[in-house]
Amino acid sequence: MESTKERPPRHPRKPRTPNAFTSTLGIAIFLATLFTAWTPNSFFAGNLQEQMLLILTPQTAPNVVTTPQPQLRIGIVAGHTGNDSGAACLDENGEADLTEVDVNLSIASLVRESLTARGYQVDLLNEFDTRLNGYRAVALVSIHNDSCEYINDEATGFKVAASLETRDVNRAQRLTACMTDRYQQVTGLTFHSGSITSDMTAYHAFSEIDPNTITAIIETGFLNLDREILTKQTERVAEGVTQGILCFINNESILPTALPTLTP
Repeated sequence: MESTKERPPRHPRKPRTPNAFTSTLGIAIFLATLFTAWTPNSFFAGNLQEQMLLILTPQTAPNVVTTPQPQLRIGIVAGHTGNDSGAACLDENGEADLTEVDVNLSIASLVRESLTARGYQVDLLNEFDTRLNGYRAVALVSIHNDSCEYINDEATGFKVAASLETRDVNRAQRLTACMTDRYQQVTGLTFHSGSITSDMTAYHAFSEIDPNTITAIIETGFLNLDREILTKQTERVAEGVTQGILCFINNESILPTALPTLTP
């Protein structure tokens, strides 16, 4: 029989301690990487922290394709376009030398260009455009202008209105508030609230588009007393409309504007 003498217990092996050569090599590789990332300018600029972050931050692979975010759709109606001339300014011979439809289209086209350049999908629509039926967008703004007849010295400025039948009163009020505030800031024109009529709040497109589309109508000025800014500073007028739309889309801070009291 084999001896039953007990064997001494085995002790677990101790982990190997890196030798001096291994540690030195690791430090050398790190320092070589670090100093390779420096340029003479960055060395003297003392931006070591930025260089360290650049080295330690994972870089995106060049062949990774990112999915673009969907574009927000915006509708811009050029008032009276494709239908009639709208208001007209007559010369001494009784001929129209300026029409509302031309002014509306000039402003609307510039608004579309400005918003498109900012990455939005913008539809330029006619007055009775078939695309308005069930039209869906984050916002739709119809651009018009007021009469060219002289009324009085107070017939100057702009007007903004939303549909009284809108489903989302809060958002509709915020759109009109944004349009009013930003347009006034950019153009310097005053808000002529006293002449907002049911023709604006019951504008035909309001009942044609998708009910979830927030919409507004703006008359950017009076063709008589505001003619100069409307025709000679059209870019400024269009920028006022653009900024109003951007204020709404970007949820910029603005106090809501109460729905207007109608005049006969």
